[in-house]
Amino acid sequence: MNRRSLVLGASALGLAAFAGGSWLVRDMQAREAAAEAEARAAAIPDANTLLLRPSAPVLGPEDAPVTLVEFFDPSCEACRAFHPVLKQLRAEFPDSLRIVMRYAAFHQGSDEAVAILEAARRQDLFEPVLNALLESQPAWARHDRPNLDIAWDAAEAAGLDISTRDIETKYPATVAILTQDRADIEALGVRATPTFYLDGQELTDVSFQILAELVREAVVEATQQG
Repeated sequence: MNRRSLVLGASALGLAAFAGGSWLVRDMQAREAAAEAEARAAAIPDANTLLLRPSAPVLGPEDAPVTLVEFFDPSCEACRAFHPVLKQLRAEFPDSLRIVMRYAAFHQGSDEAVAILEAARRQDLFEPVLNALLESQPAWARHDRPNLDIAWDAAEAAGLDISTRDIETKYPATVAILTQDRADIEALGVRATPTFYLDGQELTDVSFQILAELVREAVVEATQQG
């Protein structure tokens, strides 16, 4: 073997080693990137985790086969308009439907309205106070100048003990719920109220009739599967 053959052979071996080393580097980089992506995915909660926080108020049986999540604002006129539809659906399916209420306090004064509702929940008066706040909403939920005194009066008329009013907006559990709900709203991309999720699926362009029909269909399907 002459010198030229030795040089060419060495060059070929060098190129092969270089190529092999490059492949190993690329393989390691790909594995590291995949591991990082998997770790990021694992760190992001799934939709049901974001929707069904244990701290959220629930109307209806906890073990109901159909779950409707509503992101609502006590000051929202559309939420008030949908409320009778939700009450009718619960009356129609008392054992098959639960409604999970999530706070989307977008309007001025809504944080305090949520504090009223959470005070009511601790006194086992969540639903009657919710009804009272929504019924009196036109009087207190003025978007430029909300008058929460009227909201508190309506809640008191519904049976709420308002002796702790001055501390309710700072109550740690209420603050924690609002903070969590804001984070989940951001993660889910909720931009308007009410926003509904039926068994984990977001509903879009929902009317009163469409919402009722979709819930009825879900209950029928769940009953047949059960």
